[in-house]
Amino acid sequence: MTIADLLSLERIALQPDVSSKKRALEVLSEQLASAASNLNAIEIFDCLIARERLGSTGLGHGVAIPHARIAGVDDSVGAVLKLRQGVDYDALDQGPVDLLFALLVPEESTEVHLGLLSQLAEMFSDEKVLKELRTAQDSNTLLKLFDDLAPKHSA
Repeated sequence: MTIADLLSLERIALQPDVSSKKRALEVLSEQLASAASNLNAIEIFDCLIARERLGSTGLGHGVAIPHARIAGVDDSVGAVLKLRQGVDYDALDQGPVDLLFALLVPEESTEVHLGLLSQLAEMFSDEKVLKELRTAQDSNTLLKLFDDLAPKHSA
């Protein structure tokens, strides 16, 4: 499974008007709910918020990877949110976050979860990758970028 396998065009949102961490997580929850027929956005949001209470998933360099293991999810699924302007996210570097990759994995998939998080962290630590993602003008381009990165950064 590659990072691109977790995504679909419906779960990629570019430059929505979001002005807070909470609203960013709400948008991501709505996107993820479209892939999890037995879960709704509120349940997903509650899981993402619970994880954030343990510590911010803001990595720094404008990137966050909100994530949760959740009962009722059969397969890992991801969603991407690219913001027009960064929001305060309590990131490690205290900088605003403008790129978010949300990840849901089945509750029992600890190793898969950690492997995907590791691959995402590696991908988002590459300045060239971040620049390409930030300059993408549409969802198709963004999905293709993740697909092109898959051989180098597979989960």
